[in-house]
Amino acid sequence: MVASPEIEKNEITSFQEKFDLIASNIDQVIRGKRGVIDLTVACLVAEGHLLIEDVPGVGKTQLAKSLARSIDCDFNRIQFTPDLLPSDITGVSVWDRETSSFDFKAGAIFANIVVGDEINRASPKTQAALLEAMEERQVTTEGTTRPLTPPFMVVATQNPLEHEGTYPLPEAQLDRFMMRLVVGYPDRGHAIQILDTHGVRSSYEGLTSVLHADDVINMIEIAQRVHVSLGVKTYIVDLVEATRSHPELLLGSSPRSTLFLQRLARAWAASDGRSYVTPDDVKQLAPYVLEHRMALRPEAHMRGTRMVEVIEGLLSSLPVPTQRMDD
Repeated sequence: MVASPEIEKNEITSFQEKFDLIASNIDQVIRGKRGVIDLTVACLVAEGHLLIEDVPGVGKTQLAKSLARSIDCDFNRIQFTPDLLPSDITGVSVWDRETSSFDFKAGAIFANIVVGDEINRASPKTQAALLEAMEERQVTTEGTTRPLTPPFMVVATQNPLEHEGTYPLPEAQLDRFMMRLVVGYPDRGHAIQILDTHGVRSSYEGLTSVLHADDVINMIEIAQRVHVSLGVKTYIVDLVEATRSHPELLLGSSPRSTLFLQRLARAWAASDGRSYVTPDDVKQLAPYVLEHRMALRPEAHMRGTRMVEVIEGLLSSLPVPTQRMDD
């Protein structure tokens, strides 16, 4: 295995500055949720896709749109509805009478950042149109494969399943999202700020881009070179494997989650000014990466067991590496 070149101090400083630029820009619109914003930006830099789940009206779509507007890149929004077709997402070939040939009309997925609003209101067949794009960063239609231009990120929002007119996302779809976040209600002080800043018009309207797509690609390359020791890698694998034998869980986390957790931890460490990942990074990020990939046993669900409690129990029971192990 060829070792990645070490990260220079000025590269980490540049990463932090760019990371803060994006997060601070979004913070102008989404008040009092800096933690959620930082996790969203980290997901972008880790080349992941993000699922934002919460009740209507807490700013899910505004968060996704603000991230897209903060970067000078191609951006599309898909409003998922029951009558949306897969071809609306991937594209379709149309007969051109002038050239006597079929002309491909690209769908909404062909953008750097794609916001899928209320993704669980579309049928499972339409939801499945995203699978190849999210995993392989390409779209195959009518036998032709077309690559998607980096950076590429799907930011999907969904309402809780108990809301009328929603379809549950299949496990294969959920597993392709690196993280699932809950925005939550603002506290009293920030709710008053929202009345001041959004009372006449949304502050999103005045939002401008602070970085170019090339800057994000550079951040991605830096994050990929953040060091992960053998001890931390073992900790990640042990944590995920423990979910598969937990008595309260019907379904444990997938091997893909180990890759996602490592990639996200690298981006998180770089945002904190470090060129290496610590076990604390893994512990902090694990709930966002693992929770939506697991399923409780029916009897555990009836007892009122919460998934976050299972994850916290696993994290407290696993031995934490106390020193760095060389690769």
